[in-house]
Amino acid sequence: MRYGYWMPVFGGWLRNVEDEQMAATWDYVSRLARRSEKIGFDLSLIAELNLNDIKGVDAPSLDAWSTSAALAAVTERLELMIAVRPTFHLPALLAKQAANIDNVSGGRVSLNVVSSWWAEEAKKYGVQFDQHDDRYARASEWLDVVDRAWKQDHFSYSGRYYSVTDLVLQPKPVAKPRPVIYAGGESETAKELIATKCDAYVMHGDPPERIAPKIRDMAERRERKGLPPMKYGVAGYAVVRETEAAVKKEVERITDVKQNAAGYKNYEQWLANTQLEQRVSLEDYSVSNRGLRSGLVGTPQQIADRIGEFERSGVDLLLLQFSPQLEEMERFAESVIKPGAVVARA
Repeated sequence: MRYGYWMPVFGGWLRNVEDEQMAATWDYVSRLARRSEKIGFDLSLIAELNLNDIKGVDAPSLDAWSTSAALAAVTERLELMIAVRPTFHLPALLAKQAANIDNVSGGRVSLNVVSSWWAEEAKKYGVQFDQHDDRYARASEWLDVVDRAWKQDHFSYSGRYYSVTDLVLQPKPVAKPRPVIYAGGESETAKELIATKCDAYVMHGDPPERIAPKIRDMAERRERKGLPPMKYGVAGYAVVRETEAAVKKEVERITDVKQNAAGYKNYEQWLANTQLEQRVSLEDYSVSNRGLRSGLVGTPQQIADRIGEFERSGVDLLLLQFSPQLEEMERFAESVIKPGAVVARA
């Protein structure tokens, strides 16, 4: 299992807790990134939103791309999975940016291609907002251009959404044959695109018994297309404590949902503009990305056992959230990641 985490570019993950002691600042995220790679974390996902959907639109949120470029220069081994939304970036220019950051990092950049969902944000920033299937049609062309730009020069492309003529991109990325491309989505359109043009599939939080059939489905799609196996990641919010009473107390704190929180309006927009396989509960609102459904909540041994279940279901990567991030990541690393700290039961 590889351990990744969401970089707190929004100042936290809990919509009902105003101050999580993890400010959306360069000082905090740079300190977190440098520490994380020393205590056993392999990857950080840097989300891309120009507005803060967790704490409210008036709260600060860090830019994904400039933050990632800076993190590339101050870290040594951490993979930087940078989220990117095709509607906000011309593919050839984005391929150029990503290749440059990949060179700065020595080959540690990957992309998480995300379909835009927030109509209000697009309007505020003057970006076209496509409907669901149109967004994926655009993303398909976008991926074609990025892939070819990373692999060859002097090529031309003409599609419905994008065109380039005799494109040259140098230097190429360090990562070969290209930086890893992750993507997630639960609609049929999304899954078919991801199986065809991406390298890894990332999923919202769910228990292993729900994740396993999703992985089998994607694996079968890849096999039918004659493509190599994918990697699979799952989001999760982690709470690790030494006793079950302490676990219960912490879960009660983070799920004390207040519907008048500033982020609730933005959450409703996300629900209206995405297609999920299951109904999202009010508890899911309190922690983003359905993180609690993964069940990474308990004593160190209980969490180790749960991770074993995810491994057996085919998961390669956990994308974790914590609050407050730095302190809880230290606790998780010491009690779960650290070799010999716990042993998962077979």
